[in-house]
Amino acid sequence: MRISHLSIAVASFLSIAPLARAADQTVPGAGNADAIKLAADSPLVSSGRRFLSQRIATIRNVNLHVLTLQAIEDPNYCIAHRASLTNTDKDAIITALTTAGLLDANEVAGFPGGARAGVFPPVLADGTKCPKLAQRFYSAPGSPGPGHHTYPGGLVVHESVNSIFYQGLADGYRRVFGRNGLDGSAQVDGLAATPGAGLDPDITVAAPLWHDWGKALNLQWNADGSEFRELHIAGTGGHHILGVAEAMKRGFQPDFVVTQASAHTSPNDNEGKVVNYLRAAAIIAGIDPVAKGYLRTDGAALRLPALRQLAGIDLNAAGKTNFLVEYTLHNMSDGDWILAEPSVDLAELVLSNLASNYGYSPANANYVPKFRNVALSFLGAERIVMLYGNGGLNAVKKELDRLRAGHKI
Repeated sequence: MRISHLSIAVASFLSIAPLARAADQTVPGAGNADAIKLAADSPLVSSGRRFLSQRIATIRNVNLHVLTLQAIEDPNYCIAHRASLTNTDKDAIITALTTAGLLDANEVAGFPGGARAGVFPPVLADGTKCPKLAQRFYSAPGSPGPGHHTYPGGLVVHESVNSIFYQGLADGYRRVFGRNGLDGSAQVDGLAATPGAGLDPDITVAAPLWHDWGKALNLQWNADGSEFRELHIAGTGGHHILGVAEAMKRGFQPDFVVTQASAHTSPNDNEGKVVNYLRAAAIIAGIDPVAKGYLRTDGAALRLPALRQLAGIDLNAAGKTNFLVEYTLHNMSDGDWILAEPSVDLAELVLSNLASNYGYSPANANYVPKFRNVALSFLGAERIVMLYGNGGLNAVKKELDRLRAGHKI
């Protein structure tokens, strides 16, 4: 998940990065309010919010339905894994993560605010029974910068694409291997129709949303329009682990939680990584992952559990991994970044070339919050790249002219 090269605009953006790194990440981001306002004003983000709400409405499990909608749209959603934690509690969790080898001491040493700020990003009403996000889900970026969807509302856009991807993958596998043949017939090569491919529709909808929910927690906004830095936990972006910890604390079913944890790594590629994601999340959530069914013991090792009907054969004894199709499809569906990262890179270069038409320069302090972030939140990097590729700079300029006419830039 790396950008192959940096544009002039990215270089200009990184020139202010020391300010972002020096920002106090132990308190809510000073730019959160501005990001909330910008994202709420964006038609692109508003459309994504409506789409995700429509998707959530299809979730059949009442508890999962209610909590997913609250987590995405309710500003009073209570962060379960942070409830009533004291600093002593936090430090004990950090010690446990460190002892388990799930935090990098060198990274922690250079992280603003240290491990406590990285594992426990600032929230509202911290230490109470109902701590809340310091920003809205819809105002968060899609990744830490430089990366993909790095603008207010980028998370909603990213999640909308991932949701479509996961649904498309699930529908495709059901079509080929489930009830009907590819031509719509009730039989496949003379075989009796089966009741379905066994893909849980609730998981298809909710797993991508919970996987990236943690970005609203730890990718907050600085006053200059840049983002908080993200600490890695268990070798991956902390948002991933925090989202799994929240799902565990909410008591979601093991097949859902393991699917969620598989977003960054398919168990078929590296079961140990997914096990470590679950281990780290369980430490943060304060639960026993084996007792709750999220992991199993295999001698001295922790392995993924044999869920549903997987225990019919001892797959671990046969040298196999316990996996459900949902796990791998979720990992496949999390591939939006492959296009989105280079799109941001190119879009920033295009915007930097057009900025002078609107009175901005990448060298100015107001360039990122007032021009770059606004253009990306309203248009999306991929749209800018499509326009540029087919119509050149003039096609992008027409869109920016509309934003200027609407007093957005």
